[in-house]
Amino acid sequence: MALRFWDVYSTCRQASLFIETDWFELEQCMNLVHEMYVTGKSKVMLAAEIRQRVAKWGSTVDDRARLRMTFDDLDAATSAGETDSKVLRMERFKKLGGV
Repeated sequence: MALRFWDVYSTCRQASLFIETDWFELEQCMNLVHEMYVTGKSKVMLAAEIRQRVAKWGSTVDDRARLRMTFDDLDAATSAGETDSKVLRMERFKKLGGV
């Protein structure tokens, strides 16, 4: 189940906007999913924690409405003319004399 969770969230349209900390949060959440399904520890508590975390990514229609997130916004932000955020960070790093 944790692998399915990763596959779904790592390829969702929102993921195109994720930065490194978002990916780290996704990894942490995937570990909670694994713990819940494999070990069976505190299923109710873990399920509540997972639900709170995925809501921040706009997991459901209601979550996206609350966040005022639309796929038009996502498409515009990731259009062909937009530079990848990692490239932008590297360019800033170079300007600071890092490379």
